[in-house]
Amino acid sequence: MDRFTGCLLAGAVGDALGGAVEFSTRKAILERFGARGITSYAEAYGDVGTITDDTQMTLFTAEGLLRAWARDCTGGISCYAATTARAYLRWFITQGGHPRHGVLATAERSSWLADHRELHNRRAPGATCLEALRVTTRPGAPADNDSKGCGGVMRVAPVGLFAARAEWSAAGTFDLAVTLATLTHGHPSGSLPAGVLAVAIRDLAVGASLPEALTVAKGVLRTRAGHEETLAALDAAEALAGSSLSHEAAITRLGGGWVGEEALAIAVYCALAADDLEHAVILAVNHDGDSDSTGAIAGNLLGARDGVAAVPQRWLETLELRGVIVEMAGDLYDFVDWDITETGTQAGSHRWIEKYWGPRPGTTSGLHPVG
Repeated sequence: MDRFTGCLLAGAVGDALGGAVEFSTRKAILERFGARGITSYAEAYGDVGTITDDTQMTLFTAEGLLRAWARDCTGGISCYAATTARAYLRWFITQGGHPRHGVLATAERSSWLADHRELHNRRAPGATCLEALRVTTRPGAPADNDSKGCGGVMRVAPVGLFAARAEWSAAGTFDLAVTLATLTHGHPSGSLPAGVLAVAIRDLAVGASLPEALTVAKGVLRTRAGHEETLAALDAAEALAGSSLSHEAAITRLGGGWVGEEALAIAVYCALAADDLEHAVILAVNHDGDSDSTGAIAGNLLGARDGVAAVPQRWLETLELRGVIVEMAGDLYDFVDWDITETGTQAGSHRWIEKYWGPRPGTTSGLHPVG
């Protein structure tokens, strides 16, 4: 449980730290914050400790997975890709978007998560994600684009946590994460990094070392079509982490992180080369590029490995939606023990059904009558 909470919290603090400098050059960051760069929250989106679209979409990924599980348990017909796509459409609505008519039933437009008003703020959402969701006609179908942006990988840490508790195979974990990434990103380098991250998180959450987790993830990656670019980026990150090259120079070689394989590679490099989680997240946000995404992914990796205690308290104190993030981590840990029956009842409480069951396919109402 500690690693699950650490994974989501550390990802969120990396996101919040990087969100203030996402569109700044390293030179500008150092001029503003000093020789170490940004190490504590700066104002962004009108406050400090504010999350961006990375953490927003991570939470909706978790909601989609848990809703699909709840429907399975109640004897409903569920599909992880379609159910998570509907969760992403709820996120799209929080960003002011309007899904195509008939794509998302009225009863599916609200949820426990989407009802948190703090999520109804635009925090530089990715144009590819917004457009792919805007044109969706069949939730669960892959996006019709060739984008390799990092919006597919930055949101899939919950897949790894979910898979760890459900005891899914590495291949199954990899493929689900890739499927969820392809909902918005059509290029292999926009989706395969998501599979790598999910498998790594799955193994870190149950006690593997980072090199061990990456070895397993890369083993699956090599068997998938179009893997060459992602594998080369990961190999470069691991080699640079063992070199004498400065952190700044190494990260520059890996790219800016705007695309999937670069964002993953930068985060992996920082996680391998840093002294601890705090150092890794600081490295991951102080560069020319997509600082919030690389910070979030590095945080996810080491939070899953090291747990909550590794996250500096000063970053947790003012983190936006901290309580929601902790609650979601708890649900990702507890869901295998939910006592949900096919009639929609649960021993002792309806809490899980009320949060994640939602309307069954083909209905316009939420909970089925009980009793």
